[in-house]
Amino acid sequence: MTQPKKFASQADLEQKKVTFEQLSEHAWAYTAEGDPNTGIIIGDDAVLVADTQATPAMAADVIRRIREVTDKPIKYVVLTHYHAVRVLGASAYQPQQILASQDTYDLIVERGEADKASEIGRFPRLFQNVETVPPGMTWPTITFSGKLTLWLGKLEVQLLQLGRGHTKGDTVVWLPGEKTLLSGDLVEFDATPYAGDAYFSDWPQTLQNIAALKPSALVPGRGPALKGEAQVQKGLDVTRAFVSDLYASVQAGVAAGKDLKTVYRETFAALKPRYGSWVIFDHCMPFDVTRAYDEATQYRDPRIWTAERDRQMWETLEG
Repeated sequence: MTQPKKFASQADLEQKKVTFEQLSEHAWAYTAEGDPNTGIIIGDDAVLVADTQATPAMAADVIRRIREVTDKPIKYVVLTHYHAVRVLGASAYQPQQILASQDTYDLIVERGEADKASEIGRFPRLFQNVETVPPGMTWPTITFSGKLTLWLGKLEVQLLQLGRGHTKGDTVVWLPGEKTLLSGDLVEFDATPYAGDAYFSDWPQTLQNIAALKPSALVPGRGPALKGEAQVQKGLDVTRAFVSDLYASVQAGVAAGKDLKTVYRETFAALKPRYGSWVIFDHCMPFDVTRAYDEATQYRDPRIWTAERDRQMWETLEG
């Protein structure tokens, strides 16, 4: 008898090697072999950090590396979206401002507490020293819709909403003078996109909107930093291919009147040969197919994940 799969990433306990590297004059990437990345902009008079790590204890390692290259104050933290694994480390930076899209703020209001409990249950290793997270939510102090421009001295930094994809609140950080982009989880490389809160119908066009900027360097949400236009384009292409292939498979199953469990099995089998080697493939697929099935049937907007809903879904598809 086959053993049931261990729930979500509770079987994922291996520590990852961190890389901290400079991508352009002012941009740096903190990456960790498929674990969540952090992007750093070091301006003339201040530092901006995009995506904070999951706990203040983990953020301390980012800060230590920033301090190896600059002593400028960390004034800004940007939340590219609302997921707990991206935002709960924010307090460690003691920023003057925490910036996010208004859509992300609204999602924190609606589902922040449920998402926090859900994610900590899914990813124990990614919430090291979770007791260092302050009580309550991480709240933005400034929100925007569409576009916000910051000046770090003479360095122009644009926060852009280029469309929905990974969530409805997705924000990218763009350095127009250096053609460098911090994408959050809109782009992944050698790592499976988590799409449990996604808009499958919108995501490919949002990636086209990123491509139209012609970035020459990009920090994805997971995976190695992408350097040069060709590698950036590859990152956009493989993310788009995964999202499109998965949604097409689910739509075909729905059109044929198949139930979620059947669609999941068929979609998993269809995608495994091409994408099965990517980090967290087995973890993401049940969430991704469930959300795609919802979108293809009756839920235009993602339903809230709770720890209990996680378990029920896992039991249905993998139990």
